[in-house]
Amino acid sequence: MNSLYDDVSEARAVRIPASGVVLNADLTVPPHPRAIIAFAHGSGSSRHSIRNRYVAEMLNAYNFATLLADLLTEEEEVTDMRTRHLRFDIPMLADRLIDIASWLQQESQTTDLKIGWFGASTGAGAALIAAAQRPENIMAVVSRGGRPDLAGAYLPEVVAPVLLIVGENDQQVLELNKEALARLNTESKLEIVPKATHLFEEPGTLETVAGLAAEWFQNHC
Repeated sequence: MNSLYDDVSEARAVRIPASGVVLNADLTVPPHPRAIIAFAHGSGSSRHSIRNRYVAEMLNAYNFATLLADLLTEEEEVTDMRTRHLRFDIPMLADRLIDIASWLQQESQTTDLKIGWFGASTGAGAALIAAAQRPENIMAVVSRGGRPDLAGAYLPEVVAPVLLIVGENDQQVLELNKEALARLNTESKLEIVPKATHLFEEPGTLETVAGLAAEWFQNHC
């Protein structure tokens, strides 16, 4: 009898109910995945983020399923382009991440999979709040050039292992990550990528991020 995951490797468009709205997402499930990594995009970004899609493809190669979901609806994105306020509503985004995790636990292809969060920029703060509020759902968190400080008082409540990845030349964010690291009570680590800036545009730096993330998730999911 064929496994549920046989021949499933292409991204599948899905729609996820979350906090009274419906979010568009791309779900990729390779054969026999070891866990699923859900992405929490940064301010002004979406499931089409070139950098997150690159990391997701690398994680697929390591046999992780991935979910890239828009955290705003199309209508909200239009509004946010003018006001730029929704992208910084971290509690709202965290609530939506919690609903996304609940959806993953009910979806037939992913119901038995452990969940990891990969948060970028402001999305990292939302992912950490979601992990603190629903510790039973999340096995590990990785932040890329993230703003873990935006998790505020929730930082000491996170129990999932946390990896913070920051570019060496992203000095302001690096300092914020060092401060957040000191407030985490769980297993946590800060990895500084040499010569990298905030967007990891330098040759080889994003590949380094993907490798570090894959290793963290392999060890904790």
